[in-house]
Amino acid sequence: MLGMIPGNGHPYSWSAIINGFDPAAMASCPYPVIPKYLGARPLETVRVPGAQVTHIWTDDLAEARHVAAASLIPNVVERPEQVIGQVDAVLISTDDGLDHVRRARAFVEAGLPVFVDKPLATSVAELGQFIAWQSAGARILSSSGLRYAAELDGGPAAFADLGELRWLSGVTVKTWERYGIHLLEPLYRIVGPGFESVRLETRPGLEIAHLVHRSGVQLTLPAIYDGGGSFGTLQVCGTLGQRSLRFGDTYTCFRRQLVSYIDFVRSRVEPYPFAETIELMTVLIAGLRSREQGSRRVGLAEITTELKA
Repeated sequence: MLGMIPGNGHPYSWSAIINGFDPAAMASCPYPVIPKYLGARPLETVRVPGAQVTHIWTDDLAEARHVAAASLIPNVVERPEQVIGQVDAVLISTDDGLDHVRRARAFVEAGLPVFVDKPLATSVAELGQFIAWQSAGARILSSSGLRYAAELDGGPAAFADLGELRWLSGVTVKTWERYGIHLLEPLYRIVGPGFESVRLETRPGLEIAHLVHRSGVQLTLPAIYDGGGSFGTLQVCGTLGQRSLRFGDTYTCFRRQLVSYIDFVRSRVEPYPFAETIELMTVLIAGLRSREQGSRRVGLAEITTELKA
């Protein structure tokens, strides 16, 4: 488990979901929601049999020691590269999208499978490097936990009773670049590939992305910076009806996500095509370009052309 930046407690939660945890040490986790959802389950059930987080490094060594105590990790290392030769795979647990190539490089080059927290990359240069690595045979996986939400288990067929889909919306928090993926990934499970363009409008504390899909579906995705109370809501509207969803089971999303990665490490079989991650990152990058250029509508083909250059 490698890396931790402000606002993201995944080293605590992901490690605990795999290893189990010490309730007394976890009680002082700086992210109170984590001990809350961990503690809602019988202690003996919180683990992934046959897997273990054995080593941890974070940007602040003191934080790594606390995570290790809370999430039962036996080894704290002073440099991330020290885990090479000691582990079967690594998880890059930072969610900034601008620094993942630097953080992942040594492990990709060592031939280790790498899970990178969402978003994988929010620049053409970073995304291009991950594409090059994956094309050369590197085993790379990245996703939002909401890809694995139980509410989406039926896939597109679960929404067939709504008729032809016309409009989808959802609410996320923080910023487009950091948390937009929490909307894009579950919505992708519903509409599939084929996003064409993005326009991102912004005001202080609020961004709204408007996406067009080749199916004709349009999507409106607000990111309310301080809108935690609205996070995880989706609205799906079709010609015959509508459905509202609210994702509420964080633990199950994360556990499914982690088990999917562990299965990938063991089997070498991708749980979903890497092309899906490329498309989703292209949507994020197009939105950022739109924001930088006065809310111009940006076609995904523009970003794809640059990735191929």
